Amino acid sequence: MAGGGYASGKHALAISDRSGMAFPYSEMVREWNGALVHYSEFEAKQPQLDPKPVGSDPQALFNPRPQPASVASLILLENNPFTTIIYSGVVYLNVFSEDHQRKAGDIVRFRGPPEVTTAGPGGDSDDTPNLQQFANIPVFANMDEISPTAGGIINKSTGFTIALGQIDSSGNVTGATTTDALTDPINYFYVTLGSVGSVSDGLPLGTLSGVSGGGANCSAGPVTLEVVNG
Repeated sequence: MAGGGYASGKHALAISDRSGMAFPYSEMVREWNGALVHYSEFEAKQPQLDPKPVGSDPQALFNPRPQPASVASLILLENNPFTTIIYSGVVYLNVFSEDHQRKAGDIVRFRGPPEVTTAGPGGDSDDTPNLQQFANIPVFANMDEISPTAGGIINKSTGFTIALGQIDSSGNVTGATTTDALTDPINYFYVTLGSVGSVSDGLPLGTLSGVSGGGANCSAGPVTLEVVNG
């Protein structure tokens, strides 16, 4: 290696790293993995070994407006949805509310149909709305009203703690659970009104068991109503 250079190798042979055969040295090439092979054996690097980076599909939206959290709202009940039950000296109230999806321990307040208290003037020049409130559920099954302002025990403003299912006069509860909420939903819940004959509960000694009532357009909902999307 006089003068610090290399011989041209025009008469030299080289052994291919792929086939093990001897080829002219000058016809040898280097592959991407460092292997020395004859040009007739050369294989380019598989493109899949160097994939182009691909980012994930976009998922976030620009300037999103997330749906606000749902709030408890009124559920309209069918006509005469309440049935009184007396068991062991206590008056219970079964409530039919199809597929209500409530949980045991929820607080529910009952309300009568909405009624207009002050009518707006109407017309194109004045769009003042009507003022409305909920009427009391009419007393039935001899349940006395506590006072004219209270509207009776069933209209208690603080609501009732519910239990799931339907109770009977023997204290048996049915329909409190389901194995398939889609095909067999829970349609009843019940509340405790008070002891028979207890003046503080507004229930006279003559309260009747097994009587349905409440009228039309009653509802069950939270104690305090909130504005939805207001």
